[in-house]
Amino acid sequence: MAEPPLPVENENKLWKGVFAVIGIITTLVIYGVLQEKIMRVPYGANKEFFKYSLFLVFCNRITTSAVSAGALLASKKALDPVAPIYKYCLISVSNILTTTCQYEALKYVSFPVQTLAKCAKMIPVMVWGTIIMQKRYKGQDYLLAVLVTLGCSIFILYPTAADISPYNRGRESTVWGVSLMAGYLGFDGFTSTFQDKLFKGYNMEIHNQIFYTTLCSCVLSLSGLVLQGNLLLAIDFVYRHNDCFFDVALLSTVATASQFFISYTIRTFGALTFATIMTTRQLVSIMLSCMWFAHPLSWKQWIGAAIVFGSLYAKSFLRSIPQKPTPSENVPGSSATSLNGNPCYDRT
Repeated sequence: MAEPPLPVENENKLWKGVFAVIGIITTLVIYGVLQEKIMRVPYGANKEFFKYSLFLVFCNRITTSAVSAGALLASKKALDPVAPIYKYCLISVSNILTTTCQYEALKYVSFPVQTLAKCAKMIPVMVWGTIIMQKRYKGQDYLLAVLVTLGCSIFILYPTAADISPYNRGRESTVWGVSLMAGYLGFDGFTSTFQDKLFKGYNMEIHNQIFYTTLCSCVLSLSGLVLQGNLLLAIDFVYRHNDCFFDVALLSTVATASQFFISYTIRTFGALTFATIMTTRQLVSIMLSCMWFAHPLSWKQWIGAAIVFGSLYAKSFLRSIPQKPTPSENVPGSSATSLNGNPCYDRT
């Protein structure tokens, strides 16, 4: 006996879910692979490395700013700021520092190490949430945060000897890379929490915040490139290496596309589904990077990865259990909390 067909509403939701999953995982996995290729793989016959991470920030932000402005105009929504400009700029500064630390860290640690380390942003988010938003968290949240951080620490501290940075060798490389990742986590936690505060305080549209924060980031990153004297050097590099130009252009395109897939997913399915998709995407990114760039993993790193992803999936499962909400509770997470009501950036 044939099974009755799915209701149209459920079928539509299924296809929307497939669209969201494929969109997020595809764009962010490509984004991750391109990050590592640009920052760690030499270009040309002379084996030159691309060293201008702030130029990547500028390209990403100007693309996202242009697309978000187009989205606002297409939807016939006002381009006027709804919050003081300095607050957008504050987010921009911390976001630029976040992204710069992320790109610079790839010079010293591998992409699998960086991707897993991002899962440890639970603790910075909790700290900033307590300071800025006066939020309180449950013991379960702290336990999961500690487990994730423990797993990340194991993964970072016990790499295989074969996984060496192209810039430096030895312990100094790892220490500097971990320091940059610590900066990334701290700035990212502040950025996400302050964005959440602006959303709630000014009831602003997603694209409004995307447009003004990325516009400020364009100005700041361009100013930084000019002051450092790196703007013409970066342009000359991509001019001489056409494959690098293509990589940078594609990086900016998928970075922008990913933000709209993230917005669509959270608006349609909520933060819990988004968190699960992002956890899966991080696992896929690590596996793909290991295969593509031949990053060997030690057995200790496998244990660390199992602790991290086991804790993240456990967090998603526990959040799916209905609970009585209280005004002071907000469960932190590596992806969901930092983007709770705020899908503007996935600083992957």
